[in-house]
Amino acid sequence: MRFIDVFNGDADGICALVQLRLAEPKDSELVTGIKRDINLLKRVQATSGDKLTVLDISMEKNVTDLIRLLDAGAEVFYADHHQPGDIPQHASLSAHIDMAATTCTSLIIDKYLGGQFHEWAITAAYGDNLTEVAEQLADEAGMNAAQRAELSSLGIYLNYNGYGANTDDLLFHPAELFKQCVAYASPFDFIHENRPAFEKLSTGYNDDMRSGLTIEPKYQTDNLAVICLPDEKWARRVSGVLGNELANQFPDRAHAIVSVKDAEHYLVSLRAPNSNRIGADEVAGQFPTGGGRRAAAGINALPINQLENLIEVMEKQYS
Repeated sequence: MRFIDVFNGDADGICALVQLRLAEPKDSELVTGIKRDINLLKRVQATSGDKLTVLDISMEKNVTDLIRLLDAGAEVFYADHHQPGDIPQHASLSAHIDMAATTCTSLIIDKYLGGQFHEWAITAAYGDNLTEVAEQLADEAGMNAAQRAELSSLGIYLNYNGYGANTDDLLFHPAELFKQCVAYASPFDFIHENRPAFEKLSTGYNDDMRSGLTIEPKYQTDNLAVICLPDEKWARRVSGVLGNELANQFPDRAHAIVSVKDAEHYLVSLRAPNSNRIGADEVAGQFPTGGGRRAAAGINALPINQLENLIEVMEKQYS
């Protein structure tokens, strides 16, 4: 029997698995990648008796391989907050799906575990740009302003680390970052006791964000801003968190952060206006490699000649 942990390489996926493995330590195989690498079950081979944990990747995008693994005899625990499609009815599948705009996978796991590692869940909420939710949870937990600021920074940094065209763009491979986090029962301990890792994330984030905020929009109206980033590693790393930052600065405006994937394609991060956190998934869904949530979505490979079409679709969505 093998334990296989499959998780999105962003703050939510990492913090969800951290909570589970602090509660239930296992010597498991780790399957993860960049934030946009969501078809992770394709990589997994399993046999009867194997136990899979799958976190923060769309069931709809992985359903063919999910059924393959269930039919092979694996048991699957699946937690996520993205559109699941038709959830397979199978005795060996335990599905914990909640698509509410005010939750994320780590908060789903937090409820499942009865709040055992609540601080890691709050960290993930900050990282997933659920700032109001995170602030409320932090207030209820009695955290002071300095503590909230620390968890917010860590969540944002963990999320930032997941963005790139491939894992070579990242400061840490997500599997390595998970291993460093899970060594600490509290994110405060990680922050204060693992200074080299935290400061590497902090320096990278702040340097990249400063660069990203200097880029003038390629297209801008009251409803929408499109920022096209240069073909640089820092630009691919900052693409998602820059979208979150701009969404917070301009809450009534939608955003598209466009970075270079290859000679023929862009990688696009989409953010609905914070004042109207819907529609990003509908926009992304009109393109073959698009997907995501109502408030935040992306297109993994937008043909360069389709950028104007994307702008038209977003203007129609948010006019």
